[in-house]
Formats: sequence, structure tokens, C-alpha cells
Amino acid sequence: QVQLVESGGGLVQPGGSLRLSCAASGFALYRYWMYWLRQAPGKELEWVSSISLGGDTDSYADSVQGRFTVAKDNAKNTLYLYMNNLKPEDTAVYYCARSRDGSIRGQGTQVTVSS
Repeated sequence: QVQLVESGGGLVQPGGSLRLSCAASGFALYRYWMYWLRQAPGKELEWVSSISLGGDTDSYADSVQGRFTVAKDNAKNTLYLYMNNLKPEDTAVYYCARSRDGSIRGQGTQVTVSS
């Protein structure tokens, strides 16, 4: 059974940092491209980042380029999202996903950026 469990969200001030984790089970991360998506209140699900099977290729939405970094630990079967210089517009529920459309994703973790 495929399961994705996100953690690490919380309340942070503008300019702060967070690390999100996503523990995968029921499949091997190294066999799949993986994604981070987010959904802000009243908005549609938005793609944030992608990472390749081996973790050597990544890409980012323009809105987070240079501030967020995605990483995989295939030995731990865990996906990460390092978020720096957070802005209020980054406030959203963040999901890790095995599909870019979000059809296979976890339950999400809330990130709130506010002073």
C-alpha cells in the first residue's frame, strides 16, 4: 500500500526557515520522480518542485527558485523540502506526491508564514 506522510510544518516568521519531510512506504523512492505541491487557502493545487529518480535533477516553480531545495534520501526512503527566506505568500498546505497532478499524495502539512 502506497503511503506518504509529511511532517515539519508549522508557524514561522517571514525570513525564517523550515524543513519538510515526507516518509514514503509501500514503494521505493528511487524508482520514481517525486514532487512537492502546495495549496493556499482559496487557491488551486500548485506545483512547487520536482526531483528525479536518483535525485540528481531538480526543478522549481519561479516563485520558490533560489529559496527552496528538494532532496531525496533513498536509503531512508524519505523526501525533503528545505525552505529558506520564507514569505507570507508561501503559506499553504504542502504535499509530497508521487504524481505531479497530486493524484497520489500525502495528507499534507500546514506551513504558515506570519509575524
